[in-house]
Amino acid sequence: MNSRLTSLAALAALAWLDLTACRSDKSGAASSTGGRPGSGGDVASGGIGGNSGASGGSVGSIDASGAVGADLGGSSSLGGIGLGGASPSGGAGASGGTVPAGGRIGSGGIGSGGGATGQGATGGGSSDSLDAAAGGQNGPDGGGSTGGSAGSGGSASSDASIGGVRPCDIYQAANTPCVAAHSTVRALYAGYAGPLYQVRKGSSTVDILVGADGYADTSTQESLCAAGGCTIRILYDQSPKHNDLVKSPATLWLPNGGSEASATTGKITVSGRTVYGIYVDNPTGNVGYRNNNTEGVATGDEPEAMYMVIDGKRYSTTCCFDYGNSPTSGLDDKAATAEALNWNAPSAASKGGDGRGPWVGADLGDGRFYCDNPAVICSTNKSITWAFVTGMLKGHSGNRFVLKAGDAQSSPLQTMWDGARPPGYSPMKKQGGIILGTGVDGYNYGKGTFFEGCMTSGVPSDEIDDAIQANIVAAGYGR
Repeated sequence: MNSRLTSLAALAALAWLDLTACRSDKSGAASSTGGRPGSGGDVASGGIGGNSGASGGSVGSIDASGAVGADLGGSSSLGGIGLGGASPSGGAGASGGTVPAGGRIGSGGIGSGGGATGQGATGGGSSDSLDAAAGGQNGPDGGGSTGGSAGSGGSASSDASIGGVRPCDIYQAANTPCVAAHSTVRALYAGYAGPLYQVRKGSSTVDILVGADGYADTSTQESLCAAGGCTIRILYDQSPKHNDLVKSPATLWLPNGGSEASATTGKITVSGRTVYGIYVDNPTGNVGYRNNNTEGVATGDEPEAMYMVIDGKRYSTTCCFDYGNSPTSGLDDKAATAEALNWNAPSAASKGGDGRGPWVGADLGDGRFYCDNPAVICSTNKSITWAFVTGMLKGHSGNRFVLKAGDAQSSPLQTMWDGARPPGYSPMKKQGGIILGTGVDGYNYGKGTFFEGCMTSGVPSDEIDDAIQANIVAAGYGR
């Protein structure tokens, strides 16, 4: 195992550790076509703690105070995170770089280990009709300007609880980048400065942006929705792939298409901030989100991973509350055509896991699975009682899939299944759509509340899974 990845996982597992991150967005020329305001962006090469990585920045010594400890050092070809700290040897933060053409981000990058971050001007060309308020300039096309170098010695990210490092930064550093990053709660990249989601009330819409602390600024939502009647129209993808989610088009079980979730029902507190989730109460609400025309999502037997954070007390005994890879047809395209996280406690169609449920499972098309055999009780897949749950699914190329679950407030991940796929499910025939809130064919009898989730290209290591879970715990769900 690469020692630098192991170091990253160990550091991230300490929720109080004051990490810092250097991240630069993928270089991009000025856009001649209008485009969406920018995204989290790909991370340039530079490495985890790379002393001489192209954009990781110099790395100082780190311990729990961010001041002293072992030098992670060494250059790396991996893109991603320069672990700095607030020590005098923290070094210069990464250069911000230009904003990707058509991108959603206005930030020039993060130089939290070496001081204040240079801020790139919002750019990415003229915005389209969907994202007119999402960042980007209405009017002349133009590229974002380069973010400046970070100053010496400055302070860490404003979100000290997780040191400025976010899930998609961790995945990018491990060379398993996010191809979808959805959240109504927080930015999933350290440098993301665009909208998280869009709220609709009648003909009025407002984008809910990331606040200075990295969490959703819901003040505009609460003002618009004070008298009720608001729904969540768009769940923006923070990744550079722009795989946004809108209400489902017509599917097998939703012949008239899906409905938008209430913008105010799924209210919780995260690190003292009031935020809202995607609240699904089907079949009453017929809530379902879908994107059948994605970019970068795994197809065929390509490897991928995904996680979601959900309300552990809301679930159903009928199908389905899913997030992940789905058929693009909206139909039941049979075995192996999907690979999505599933959350419920089924009373039929499968024996389920140990105990009464609910369980974290996999909707693989034509079936929900908690191990490799739906005809037996999957004894390794334990019932869940946590208030907030992290669910993970790792789909390897070849005959292997992994299910993990963890308490999103405190505990490490537990492996619920690691082994073969069910008979008839290898090789996979994934189609690369994305769903949220229904089954892969639109089956609309599930319940749940979704707060954040990511999908990756490739399968990360167990150490990276642990780093993601530590990051989620540090975010402060329910506190």
